[in-house]
This record gives sequence, structure tokens and C-alpha cells, in this order.
Amino acid sequence: MDRSLPSRSLPILAVLPFSTGYEVPEYLGLAVAEQTMEQLRRARPALVSIAARDSVFTLARRGLDAPQIGAMLDAELVLVGQLLATPGRQRLRAEMIRVEDGASLWVEDLIAEREQFAGLADDLATRITSRLRAEQGIPIEIAAGTEAEPVAKRENSPAQHEARDLYLRAHYEWQGMERHRMQDALGRLLRAVELNPALTAVRVDLAQLAVLQCIYGYLSPRIAAATVRRAAEGILELNEQAEGLLPSLGWMEFHFDRDAPSALRMMARSAELPYDATNTRARSWILFSRHRFGEAIELLRAAIQLDPYSPWLQAGLAWALHLAGERDASVAQIRKAVDLSSEYDNSLFFGAMILGFNGEATRAIELAETLAARSSHYDLAISAQAYALACGGRTEAAHELLERLQWLSRERFVLNTLNAATHVVLGEADAALEELRAANETRCPWFLQMLADPRLMPLKGRPEFGMLESSLAAMEAAAS
Repeated sequence: MDRSLPSRSLPILAVLPFSTGYEVPEYLGLAVAEQTMEQLRRARPALVSIAARDSVFTLARRGLDAPQIGAMLDAELVLVGQLLATPGRQRLRAEMIRVEDGASLWVEDLIAEREQFAGLADDLATRITSRLRAEQGIPIEIAAGTEAEPVAKRENSPAQHEARDLYLRAHYEWQGMERHRMQDALGRLLRAVELNPALTAVRVDLAQLAVLQCIYGYLSPRIAAATVRRAAEGILELNEQAEGLLPSLGWMEFHFDRDAPSALRMMARSAELPYDATNTRARSWILFSRHRFGEAIELLRAAIQLDPYSPWLQAGLAWALHLAGERDASVAQIRKAVDLSSEYDNSLFFGAMILGFNGEATRAIELAETLAARSSHYDLAISAQAYALACGGRTEAAHELLERLQWLSRERFVLNTLNAATHVVLGEADAALEELRAANETRCPWFLQMLADPRLMPLKGRPEFGMLESSLAAMEAAAS
């Protein structure tokens, strides 16, 4: 389990995404809130445990108020804020709320020059820490709000300012699954690295984004691996901040380089990192690929204890249970994931595959069609729809979608690995094996786990399938 599980001896603080006023981009409110979380998390001695970002932001997007969010996360305190623009300056008003009775405990008001917004989080975290220490770690009385005070000016070059702004914009943009926004974010992160090579957070984001785009099928494995390597270039030693690169580097070495010993050493080191849903995804993905499903299920369930409303964790657990052959548990879990986060693409994606396999073709088709309609940029949505249609006996429609993906693959990279399961349903074993052979050659990140996918069981025992399985056996032998 990640070492950063909250201690119940400390109050839990939920930091909501800060709202933004006129002429203040939304990403700045999210960025300042996230950076405030990070600064408070690093405070020593620790005065509060910080509620997981994904759960907090997911609940906030549903329109729940601060006390409701705090109660759902068992938090004692909630921090809300608003970022406003004034002539030449930006103003942050932050309020600490006690969840038990909804009382406002105190308010902080800070002002920064327009180009100094990055310092708002640092100064806010310092103010919060001072207040918590003054109250012996738990604020118990309502304190009067302070007058707005200017943030100390930080001297940075124009290039550093631009790099920071590019990073913050990109970090906001790549959190979703929309292809073009993720590609825009990639370009901004690459430019930020050029402008300020010493900004480690940019490198961590660049590597994480490359991994995610590869999983979604937006980047070929070759380009994703090159991008992860570029993110790590110039870092002679992985210090505390740069250690955030470990999960992405390990993921790349395992799936693309097929260097299991080196990859597993990096993943072992990454287990010491503070909890982060993105890192947990990379770690669990390698466990999927190694067919260590029990370990993956344990990892994900432990993470859900900390981050109960994280859409990816809920859907990822359902997929882990599916790969482990726990059919009833996987169906129950994906239903829960869809109920909690039907707006999240991966809930519908995994739902279509799991429910289609388990005899609920009508529901699977419904989920896949919803996903494909709202995420036309997502090739895997087409794959999921083809599979659901095949499970429902609509073979002609399934073939049409498979042909569409083939046409798209002539224009750009398309991740076809998951189509192997559709070919199995359609009784096309040779076509399924061809997809898997191609996936092995391109180092598709889905390939190794697909060898254990129950949907491919009809291929077991065929010599061609056994040869594909030997690639994983060789990696495991090298790692032992």
C-alpha cells in the first residue's frame, strides 16, 4: 500500500478546486488549488491529511457544496477559494470551513501581481500552516478574515514565467480524455521543457501524459517511449521531485523495452512515492501485464480506500477483476463504476467490454453507443462498440466498425489490439491472432494483459497463441 495513507490522528482537509472570476482562466483556479494541496502535503510536521484530488474534484464537478463533499470524504475541514482579477493584479480569497456544522473558521485574502500567480499557492499554504499550528493543528474557533496582503514578488525571467504558464495550462488540459486537448497539452509541455529545463514538474507531467496517450491509442508506443525518455533527459539523479518519473519510466521499460528487471526496480522504488492516482494506474498496469491480478486488485482496493470517488480506480478495479476471471465481482464493480461516474469515458468503455462478455449485450451496446457518440476522437470507443455489437449478434454492424478502424489506420496510428476479442466473438480466430501478433510487434501496452483476457479463451491451446505467450514468460524468467 502507498505510504501516504492518511493518519486518523490528523484531521482530513479537502481542498476544492478554486472558482475563477472574469478574465481569470479556469485552469489557474485548479492549478492554485492543486499546488496548495501539494504544499500542505509536504509540510513537516504534518498538520492535516489531504483528501485525494480525484475524489474531491469529481464530487465538486457534480455541484455538491463544501460540507457535503467533506462529509462524503470523512473530512473535518474543507478549503474553498476564489481567484479574481483586478487591474494588474490577481486576488485570492480562501475560506476554511468546518464540515461538522458548516461554520466558516477563517478567511485569508492575498493579492499578487498578474505574473506572480504561481506564488499564491505557496503563500496560502504558509498562512494555513501558521493558523493550524497556532491552534495546535485543529482550528476550533472562528477567526476574523485578514485584509488582503500582497504576495512577495518573486524574480523570474520571462522564459520561466512562460514555462510555468504553459505547464499549468497543459496540466489542466490533459486531465480529460479528449484527443486534441491532450495533444495540445503535449505540445505545451515540450515547449515548457525547452524554456525551463529545470522545472521538474513539467517533465513528470510530460512522461505521465505520454503513457496515458499510449494507453488511449493517441500515441504509438514508439513515440510514447521516446517522449518518456525525453522527459528524463538531463536529470542526472532522481531527487525527491524527479522520482515522480519512476512509474512512467518503469512502465515504458516494461512494455516497450521489455526490460523487466530494470522496470521492476523502478516500480519498487515508486511504491515509496506519496499516493497519486496516475502513479497507481501505471503500477497496476504493469501488474495487469504480468498477470499478477491478485496484487493489482489489492493495490486498487487499497487506493480506493483513500480515493473512493476516483473514476479510474473504480473502473480499473472492475477490469482487474475481469482479467482475474472473477465474473460476478467484475460485473458488480463495473455497475458501481458506471453509477458513480457515467460521465467518465473509461467507465463506459470497460462497462461495454465486461457486460458484453457476461451476457448483457443490450446494456453493453447502450454504453458503447453513448461513449462513441460523445467521444468520436476515441478509437477505443469504436473497438468497444464493435465488441458489444458482436456480442449482441449484430455481426454486420460490428464488421463495419472494424473496417472503419482499418481505414483510419492507413492515415494514423490506431490501437487495434482490443479488436482481437471482437474477432473471437465473430468466430474469426485467425484474424484475432493477427491482431495480437501486430500488437506484439508494435509493443502495444494492452498486449501482455490481453493474453489473460477471458474473452480470448477460445484461442488457448493454439500453437500461435502459445508462441505469443512465450514473450511474457521470457520477461518473467529474466526478472526472477
